[in-house]
Amino acid sequence: MTEHLQIPSASGTFDAIAAGPADGRPVLLLHGFPQTAIVWEEQLAALGDQGYRAVAPDTRGYSPGVRPMRADAYGVGELVGDVLAVADALAWDLFDLVGHDWGAAIAWWTAARHADRLRTLTAVSTPHPSALGEAQRADDDQCRRLQYQQDWRSPSTEARFLADDGALLRSLYQGKVPDRHVDTYVQRLSEPGALSAALNYYRTDRPDAAVGKIQVPTLYVWGTEDVALGSTAAHATKRWVSGPYSFHALQGISHWVPDEAPEALTKLITDHLNEN
Repeated sequence: MTEHLQIPSASGTFDAIAAGPADGRPVLLLHGFPQTAIVWEEQLAALGDQGYRAVAPDTRGYSPGVRPMRADAYGVGELVGDVLAVADALAWDLFDLVGHDWGAAIAWWTAARHADRLRTLTAVSTPHPSALGEAQRADDDQCRRLQYQQDWRSPSTEARFLADDGALLRSLYQGKVPDRHVDTYVQRLSEPGALSAALNYYRTDRPDAAVGKIQVPTLYVWGTEDVALGSTAAHATKRWVSGPYSFHALQGISHWVPDEAPEALTKLITDHLNEN
């Protein structure tokens, strides 16, 4: 059964959902844009049934209690700091980290900076940041795929996304996400300041510094039909992991892997955790 948690931190209180015994092996799951922790409902239930303690917070900007409005409050240091703050509040010295989309980017950064805190890493959709950076510079296709990120920095983005009951925002899910989840996401992002906070992930300026190789056992899962993240960076990610590495390309699956292929993803995650 899923529980609802409030997790305090120096930045504010994170909302979260959780499953599994309190003394189970800890797993932290991070969602991306434009979603919330409920994207992990099926994985939480499966992990909890296997005896893991799985917790999925609504991340910075999505949790009403941690919603700074300045773009510079969404830098790498702040986002990685949130991961450690949540883990510390849960009294987790060592934990498994899973992320999708922006949650995967945060997970990569955390693994690069704090390998001593992680047992394993699972990244879904988003490749290693350095592999993606190389692809953006060398691959015209990947550069075109990410042009929307510049477009979303425009101050008119909020109004366009939320007009007509969030019609443009709803279109991002490509019909791959259950309607009940889409309704929840649109409702959350329609709260005062919520969409601006979520868009700050794209609007903050980050130094173009390479992220080093990942030492912890790593699973990377990518859908071959991902419209934003192409094959160049996906296949190059292995060069940025020095520890044990497993890559799974899900044929015919879009960017919305946790929703579109929940059973396949759950099995990949649980197998990865059980093997490490």
